[in-house]
Amino acid sequence: MDIRRGLVISAVVTACTFGLGCATPDETDAPTTASEAVPEPMPTAPALPPTEATAPDRLNSSPRHGEWVDVTLPGSDMPVSTWVVYPERAGPAPVLLVIHEIFGLTDWVRGVADQFAAEGFIAVAPDLLSGMGPDGGGTASLGGRDNVVATIRTLEPGERARRLDAVRLYALDIPAGNGRIGSVGFCWGGTSSFAYAASQPALDAAVVYYGTSPEAADEFAQIVAPVLGHYGEDDERVNSTIPRAEEAMVAGQSFESNIYAGAGHGFLRAQDDREGANLRASEAAWPRTLEFFREHLEG
Repeated sequence: MDIRRGLVISAVVTACTFGLGCATPDETDAPTTASEAVPEPMPTAPALPPTEATAPDRLNSSPRHGEWVDVTLPGSDMPVSTWVVYPERAGPAPVLLVIHEIFGLTDWVRGVADQFAAEGFIAVAPDLLSGMGPDGGGTASLGGRDNVVATIRTLEPGERARRLDAVRLYALDIPAGNGRIGSVGFCWGGTSSFAYAASQPALDAAVVYYGTSPEAADEFAQIVAPVLGHYGEDDERVNSTIPRAEEAMVAGQSFESNIYAGAGHGFLRAQDDREGANLRASEAAWPRTLEFFREHLEG
């Protein structure tokens, strides 16, 4: 079993006082020779997804192609309304199923999907509340958050998996895709991403943002995909479920969990909260997510 559980903390680098006393006269006067190595430029950190507040503007200014698609749900007259965003790249791209929070398919989730597309992935974000609102609507038809949350709690795990399976089959047929698919979810969607890794053995990778682990030991036994988890330190409701995943994932399975100091639940959406801790968590978790998906989905 490949387990890496890290506690990410901030470090303070002490600089020379007022910029003085950092070098001797000989060091400052020494000429630069052609044989001296030129340091490599520091790599640029990837842009983070928007916050909840900045998501609408980011979506409106995105240069990428995004479209609404009705995905056929077998055995139902009601399709799964799905937001699909394409990257600007040459060659086939891996596909990500972006699973929304307990608040449904919001502008923020669509903004996260757009940022995945900016990094070269085809992002497919289904509204798993499709058909559950008034007149067969989805998230947007349910009004306030309280009603959305109450409705999503009625979505049974088996039905959730059935809807994700339908969207996965649609995604496999996207001509621009490379045939490899991962899932990533946030909050309720993080729980769903972990659960989907257990119910869908053909999934290629799964990322869990502050979602609970599966409850039954036999669920873990079915997991084939490598799983990466990101958690805020101040989120014990969720974090208390990490040990059962660590204990249940056996040799040949891969589970990496990272806990970020001072961060709370929903840190990627609320990057401005908790006096910088949520932002630091996002700055660590997002690049690791991209690295993880490229490792398992590219090629």
